[in-house]
Formats: sequence, C-alpha cells, structure tokens
Amino acid sequence: QVQLVESGGGLVQAGGSLRLSCAASGRIFSINAMGWYRQAPGQQRDLVATITQAGRTNYADAVKGRFTISRDNAKNMVYLQMNSLEPEDIAVYYCLAQVMITRYSGWAQYWGQGTQVTVSS
Repeated sequence: QVQLVESGGGLVQAGGSLRLSCAASGRIFSINAMGWYRQAPGQQRDLVATITQAGRTNYADAVKGRFTISRDNAKNMVYLQMNSLEPEDIAVYYCLAQVMITRYSGWAQYWGQGTQVTVSS
C-alpha cells in the first residue's frame, strides 16, 4: 500500500558528503513524521533525525551540526544531507514515514529497504 524507496548511498572518503533521498508512494492520505535511522554492523537500529510535517527537526547527538534533514511535502519526499562524514557513520540508512493511508485507517509506520553508506578513512 505504501512504498518508501531510498537512494543516494555510496562510498565516500572521510570528510566527504552524501545526500540521501527517500520517496514515499502508494495509497497515502497523509504523512506525519518522517525520519532516518541507521544500523551499523553488529549494532541496533538507531535514530538519526526526524522531521514533522511542519518542519520541526530532531537529531541524534552524534550527527548534530553535520547532518540536515528536510522534506518536500508536495512530493512526499524526505532528504538527509550528510556532511563531514566519518567512519563512525558507516551503516545502512533507513527511511521511515508515519502514514495514514485513509482518513479511517489510523497511523502506521513504513520503512524503506535501506541504503548503504560507507566511509573510508
């Protein structure tokens, strides 16, 4: 019913930048919060950043000042600009959207398949 597709991952040198994109499609009545999470090798999935429909943002301490989350409500897209990347940022990055598919369905969380970010030292 709802699909989230991430793009923009890849390999960069330490100190470099990447911009991740996530497009939501399908049966969507409304999208509330969107966000990015990441899962490093051998670790649990942790919050990176979230953004509300109105544009209020929240960041994990580890990425504050380096990453910027943004969204385009008209396009149902969310972005993550990642600057000053370090090997500690190596992870699979997942897009999350809180979606109401109809006015009667309530909210549900949908995840993308993830995109790999690799940083070489």
